[in-house]
Parts: sequence; C-alpha cells; structure tokens
Amino acid sequence: MAAAWAAVAAMLLLAQVSAAAPVTAPAFLWAPNNYEFSSDVAKEIVHYEIVSPKNLAKSVLEEGGWSNLVCSKEDHEKSVDVAVLFLGSKLQSSDISKDKQADSTLADMLKNSFTSSEFSMAFPYVAMSDDDKLETSLLSGFAESCNNGFGDNHITYTDTCSVSEDLKKHHDMDSIHELVMSQIEKSPSGKTELIVFCDGGFKDLDNAKSEGELLSELVALLKKSGAKYTILYASQPYGLPENPSNLPLGRE
Repeated sequence: MAAAWAAVAAMLLLAQVSAAAPVTAPAFLWAPNNYEFSSDVAKEIVHYEIVSPKNLAKSVLEEGGWSNLVCSKEDHEKSVDVAVLFLGSKLQSSDISKDKQADSTLADMLKNSFTSSEFSMAFPYVAMSDDDKLETSLLSGFAESCNNGFGDNHITYTDTCSVSEDLKKHHDMDSIHELVMSQIEKSPSGKTELIVFCDGGFKDLDNAKSEGELLSELVALLKKSGAKYTILYASQPYGLPENPSNLPLGRE
C-alpha cells in the first residue's frame, strides 16, 4: 500500500501546480483487520475524483463496508466493536505532497495507518461550501444512504460536537476507553458503536495537544484494548472547486 500512498501524494502535487486547483481536504478510511470482505475484494482503493461529503459518506458505506456497521439492521452480528469518525481541520489536500507538515504527527499517523492496514481507502479531494460543517454533512450523508435507518442509539460524540445535549457525549479519553471495553464485552449480536470525534476532541482538553497527537492517542487506546475497529479521518475542506476539469478523474 506504500505505492498507493505515493500515488496519492503525486496526484495531489500535480493538482497543486494546476492553474485553477481548488482548495480541498483529504479523507482516509482504514481497518487494521479485514472485516466481512471476501478475498477477491480490493484492499486498497484511491478515489481521485472530487467528492462532496455526502458522496464520501456513500462510498464509505458501500465500498468501505460501513453499511454493515452503522446502518440499523435486524439480527446482524457485529464484525467490528468500534467505528470512529475522526473530524479534523488541520489538513488540506495540498499538504499531503509537502515535504514538511504543519502537523507531522498527523501526517505520519495517517500514512502509517493507510499503508499498514489490511484494508484502506483514500479520498484526496473532498470539497464543500464554506458555510457547511463537515460533521453535519457526513452524518446526514450516512442517514440518507442507510436504507434501513441510521439511529442515534449506537452513536456517541465528543463534547466538541454540535449535536443535541441529550445525546451521549465523551468529555475525555477515559470515557471513550470505558465505552470501548464495554463493546468488547458485549455479545457478537450487539451493534457496532460509532464514535464521532469532532475537531478539538474535548472542551476541557489542553490546547497544546495537536490533532495528530489526539489521533495517535485514540489509535493507541484502541490497539491496547484489543478492540476490532475501523477509522474514517476527514478534514474540513474550505471552498468549492472553480474548475474541476483541471484535476484528474477516475480511480486506480
């Protein structure tokens, strides 16, 4: 998968030097352990076309296997304990091809996770309007694409998320750890828990922690617990593409 990451960086560099390259942000999906995929399914997928957050959500559900995890289904045994939607704001598409990163921990974490996981997907170009929130767009995209419903009963959020105060929220990593351990103890018939980790993580968090440090801490927690997990990292893009024809389309 190192070759796939190199291809992503190369294509982003090409877009960066284009005359009218849009401002976009990347998204990466990975699962350390292959879940419910037959052996003939591709294990590394890169989408080079510009996508909206709702189309990203649809691809994650259909191609990334999340429809079996987060969509409401009857009598479905869970293959994954926890699915994490990690929403960031520090990474734009053009940053991937740079030699030096503003948040090197984040870049290294994403690269290592993408290249070493048993299944991974990359979406180099995610674009949306300036007044939209990535959190809202992705969650509504999941809801629209889940034919059997997308209930709140198996979704929790960090307290920086802009959702109803009545929903379950995490105020620190210890709270997430308790949820993960609870999920491991449940029977296979239990539902996969979707954790929405919003930008900044927690309201009372020390501001000195970078986005990369938060993601690394979360991954370390999941690995140490022994949980089966999958993560979708997506960064808030700013601005709509003015001339999409300047970018390569299609998928390798």
